[in-house]
Amino acid sequence: MTAAAPAHDPALLTPAGERNLPHILGFLAPHLPAKGRLLEIATGTGGHGLALARTHPGLTVRPTDFNEDAIKALEAWRRTHGPDNFLPPLRLDAADPSTWPDGTFDVALCINMIHISPWSATVGLMKLAGERLPRPGGLLALYGPYTEADVETAPSNLAFHESLRARDPAWGLRALEDVVSEARLNGLRLTHRAALPANNLGLLFRSV
Repeated sequence: MTAAAPAHDPALLTPAGERNLPHILGFLAPHLPAKGRLLEIATGTGGHGLALARTHPGLTVRPTDFNEDAIKALEAWRRTHGPDNFLPPLRLDAADPSTWPDGTFDVALCINMIHISPWSATVGLMKLAGERLPRPGGLLALYGPYTEADVETAPSNLAFHESLRARDPAWGLRALEDVVSEARLNGLRLTHRAALPANNLGLLFRSV
């Protein structure tokens, strides 16, 4: 990318998101199709989806979020700055199929949602991916913190888990085994696990 056309707008990322973005993009890049439709669930401020739209011009990126204010802010920014393949954002509640967009997608991407939402959102995410990704080979990509059996959880992640539970008892780090099991129920198989900064995992699932 040139200086006039950066891969992302730092204003759309938190400091942690800014630090972790290169690692997330590097993790995803070898597995993304050259062309296709990408649905991002829980887009938030939009920094990740925008970077993918700019670095992968063959993809159309559809951002979504649960929060109406986030949708309005992102659409206002997109109208002024966004590339053509960064589509208008939609409100999506993963737990509510009536809010899911129509059609199929080659890739579903969800970054940092599973631990800051009730478990019903993860159940819905897996159903959405299972229904809207092509079979076989559709890609669901996740990024965030998890607990794992036989793997020591970082103290910072334990503290983060407790802080999330204090904010909302329905939130908190999920056991990777539970997430994989829910994916399997919807015809999705874990094909790749990568440790990424900071104490997060990148996970790839493929439809079968």
